[in-house]
Amino acid sequence: MKTALLALAAASALTLLPGCATFDRSATAAREEMLAQIQAEPRGNYFVGRRYFKNDYKFWGYVRKPGEPWSAAKMVMFNENKHLAPDREGGTLGMDNGYEYKLSGYFSGATVYEPASNGFYPEFVLTGYQLRNATPAPIFSNGPAALDPSKRYIVTPY
Repeated sequence: MKTALLALAAASALTLLPGCATFDRSATAAREEMLAQIQAEPRGNYFVGRRYFKNDYKFWGYVRKPGEPWSAAKMVMFNENKHLAPDREGGTLGMDNGYEYKLSGYFSGATVYEPASNGFYPEFVLTGYQLRNATPAPIFSNGPAALDPSKRYIVTPY
């Protein structure tokens, strides 16, 4: 009886493996497509930003130069004296969690302390934005869990 149960458990586990392999291949393919799109981005005087909203933190998200991978992006604090962040302008904080933007602005050179995370982040002076994608490819290795606003951990892009 014990041998029969072990054999059944092993057979059940094997039926799950093809699904896992398919998921990994599709995730890898999506990542490779995203990296190719990043390489093809026109260079210029703009930045690419990915909103990363957390209930307890006040940083805005990740910002990178065009053509650079997300692993090179910097977590930033927005200076909104010239232009409000998209979600603040819309009146609903965090509604754009995970969205990708083309950003106009510049790094001021200042570093801003964010007390909830006990972190120091570069200040990005926002002068404008354009929504690029409301459902972009994932940039975090742990997928959707990284975007959960209630989770108090900060994930870096890969």
